Amino acid sequence: MVARVRAILAWVWTVLTTPAATLSLAFLTLGGFVGGVMFWGAFNTALELTNTEKFCTSCHEMKDNVYQELTNTVHFTNRSGVRASCPDCHVPHEWTDKIARKMQASKEVWGKIFGTISTREKFLDMRLELAEHEWARLKANDSLECRNCHSSVAMDFTKQTQRAADIHSRFLLTGRATCIDCHKGIAHELPNMEGVDPGWKMPKELEGESLPAASNDAIGDLRRAVASAHGMATF
Repeated sequence: MVARVRAILAWVWTVLTTPAATLSLAFLTLGGFVGGVMFWGAFNTALELTNTEKFCTSCHEMKDNVYQELTNTVHFTNRSGVRASCPDCHVPHEWTDKIARKMQASKEVWGKIFGTISTREKFLDMRLELAEHEWARLKANDSLECRNCHSSVAMDFTKQTQRAADIHSRFLLTGRATCIDCHKGIAHELPNMEGVDPGWKMPKELEGESLPAASNDAIGDLRRAVASAHGMATF
């Protein structure tokens, strides 16, 4: 048996070390195809492994900070049982956009190596800067990750509060605003917003109109409750 294995290995080595000129074009083509499939499979598998919540929270910087905040929001626990994980909100679903995002996120590995936010204190000191980077990214791509799950054209405005329906129909559907303009604190706590432009202000055409009390808005109630617990302002 051992001799047989040695013979097979010797044959494989002979094939691999034989000059290409002695091999048929069909063999080279087949070998290239098989090698390409194996490479693509390995690459895509590795890519998907980095696109899981388990991978995201393997770093204590994420698990001990923003992940804990996520568990207290409607994106984590809700009446419908639909849960949004880290990659759902931070990684586009389309392959080309996903690759671009992964390349952009490679600098986070650098931050991990050098301990940029390795402690709670460091994280809080950089929280506003980190949040502004993410807000700007979502603003630039028209809240692409939000739209992984939420489609404005599929919204049933009759099941929304009048306040939400008015704003969505006037600004979201027309492209005058995007999700992140109004929903900055929807999945994580807001940083200290003192002196920071929230990105959304009451439009002049809505000023003076009598809108339903914000307490009727479940998401608004959640945001205010989180903000109150942490002594922060809400927008």
